Amino acid sequence: MTRTDRPWLDPALGPEERVEALLAVMTLEEKVGQTHQVANITPEDEDAIRAGAVSSSLYASGATAGNERDEGMLVANIDAAQRLAVEESRLGVPLLFGRDVIHGHRTVFPIPLGLAAAFDDGLAEETARVAAEEATLEGVAWTFAPMMDVSEEPRWGRVAESLGEQPVLAGRLAAGMVRGFQGEDPSDRRRLAACAKHFVGYGLSTGGRDYNTVSVGENTLRNLHLRPFRDAVRAGVTTVMAAFNDVDGTPMHAHRRLLREVLKDEWGFDGVVVGDWNGVGQLVRQGVAGDLREAARLAIEAGVDLDMCAGAYTAHLADLVRSGEVDEALLDDAVRRVLRLKVRLGLFEHPYAGDLEDDPAPTAATRSLARRAAQAAHVLVKNDGVLPLDPAGEDRVLLTGGFVDEGDALLGTWVLDGRGEEVVTPADALRERLGEEPGVQFGRRLDVLDGRFPDQVLELARRASTAVMLLGEHRGRSGEDRCVTDIGLPPGQLDVLRHVAALGTPVVAVVYTGRPLDLTEVLDLAAAVVVVWHPGVEAGSALTDVLVGDVEPHGRLPMTFPLSVGHVPTSTHQRPTGRPIPVERDRFEGRYVDALTHSRLPFGFGLSYTSVEYGEPSVEPESVPVEDGTATVRVTLSNSGSRPCREVVQLYAHDPVADVTRPEVELVTWQTVDLAPGESREVALAVSTRDFAYSGRDLTERVDRGDIVLLAGPDSATLRATTLTLT
Repeated sequence: MTRTDRPWLDPALGPEERVEALLAVMTLEEKVGQTHQVANITPEDEDAIRAGAVSSSLYASGATAGNERDEGMLVANIDAAQRLAVEESRLGVPLLFGRDVIHGHRTVFPIPLGLAAAFDDGLAEETARVAAEEATLEGVAWTFAPMMDVSEEPRWGRVAESLGEQPVLAGRLAAGMVRGFQGEDPSDRRRLAACAKHFVGYGLSTGGRDYNTVSVGENTLRNLHLRPFRDAVRAGVTTVMAAFNDVDGTPMHAHRRLLREVLKDEWGFDGVVVGDWNGVGQLVRQGVAGDLREAARLAIEAGVDLDMCAGAYTAHLADLVRSGEVDEALLDDAVRRVLRLKVRLGLFEHPYAGDLEDDPAPTAATRSLARRAAQAAHVLVKNDGVLPLDPAGEDRVLLTGGFVDEGDALLGTWVLDGRGEEVVTPADALRERLGEEPGVQFGRRLDVLDGRFPDQVLELARRASTAVMLLGEHRGRSGEDRCVTDIGLPPGQLDVLRHVAALGTPVVAVVYTGRPLDLTEVLDLAAAVVVVWHPGVEAGSALTDVLVGDVEPHGRLPMTFPLSVGHVPTSTHQRPTGRPIPVERDRFEGRYVDALTHSRLPFGFGLSYTSVEYGEPSVEPESVPVEDGTATVRVTLSNSGSRPCREVVQLYAHDPVADVTRPEVELVTWQTVDLAPGESREVALAVSTRDFAYSGRDLTERVDRGDIVLLAGPDSATLRATTLTLT
């Protein structure tokens, strides 16, 4: 077949014309080939590629690649496989290469949960753009991010990949990441196809156990879990990944109602629905398919377009169509979507990666962005005045803990291409800032000890004016299939903290983590506590910037930190009950007889090195029409301290009378404001009646007449109210 016989190669034609021209000449086997994704391509795949029987390749070390390292992307091997598809197959359809580029490629940014602490969708977009620019240099055309599973379950390891517990936060950040990955034109060679995952309800896995069953109704899905996905679809995301879990007994890879009827038909999503790793094959294990053949039928009928690494479609789909058990129109729809994606990405014009010829290693510019992102992720949750440290003072500082000289552990989960040796460690950065040479020497201002020998830690802590203790989780303790029953610090860390605090030495506890932890005793023992997540390649630089006050801490908690594992789930998802919990904490608080209820570290919480006072909010106008009404909430902030700050002003809403129970508080919007010492400023937060839309009992979206309570403040537990009436 000559090029003139291949109109789908003509960029002058519209995308749909190209897709239809190609689909019209495909054999049944070639169509099925476009629904088949393999893992890393090997010599055994070469004949299948020549036959047009392979559509895509996922480069990863295995099913849980976030916990294992591989040899990385090899451009020469990728281009060799691409050459087989483009030059030696009958139709010349290029392959699509995917890889998990979750929070950076070589320049690693904070884990998504840490990035969410910045409350900055523009920053999320910037980091995704850099990740795309680096990853495309190594042949990656498709990433499996952003993840927007809404969860209130810190035992679940994958909260590290999430964008927080509030739908509006997760949705705005996800939309920013989609824009960053894909750009205005996904065919730009430095852009990636993004993937909204995991559709849907994965964050509700029972007991916080990965891959587990989910019991939830469609109303809750629509009012909570589906909302970030809707935002990603509106932002133009090109692919969506089905979740591993079932929803009320129906596995998502076989869930026609949610995949085909809601995502594709109701929302008009015209991109690719990809299965998760062996997700189609796992329908057999989940007990809804008797064998792989039946699993293939269920998945294609449900709307899964691309089978990731299960081999179910390539083994059985052609026969299912021939036998009449599967309508060929369903196959054609899946193939159209896959071909449309390849056209949109410009793969027919630019199939090869090797001619880009550049190095994806971190640069001064990408490190600067990584440092800014890591700074924004730092959340100061307690400070008795010990911070910031005086960089020019004479006080003796002890830096101790397992992370002092650690690089790799600070990259976080799902880092396939970042390198530990490229990480700025806490010890390196603090030594440079305080002017100290490496090594533990008495008489110097900074002592550094990795904490392997607690007796040495105690000896140095006695001599120190301040002990900076690096606590928390190794990156291998969070991520996929990294669930825990205890959300406290890993064994041994609290014991050392107790002994250091008993000496009377003020402790700054720095907490590296991929999940909300029970920090109750840490908050009691330490003079200051900073939650820094897993910050990426500029971990040490950002920490030092915050500790010495070169940068004001301005991160906010994107998830509630429960008082204990027994309090899980604890979140802003709480809806009113018939007998609410009293809030007079000094008198009585239910519902436990052995513990208080309300978290000390609520969603949105975070301190600065100054104090900010909020005035009473007002709204104007006080009433608006229910159809497309707009209003402005105004609140005055005053920086009553001696240092500048960056404040995240948060606006929540509560609908007191609705068709279904609505959350006690739900984030509507936020605004970040810089305040100089002594400065007061009025902040205006715009709202629309669409912000109060929800799905009612009949599952249709509605906005009700009546009052909406609007609550403004620094976090979800410290709020002042005003009322807007919808008429």
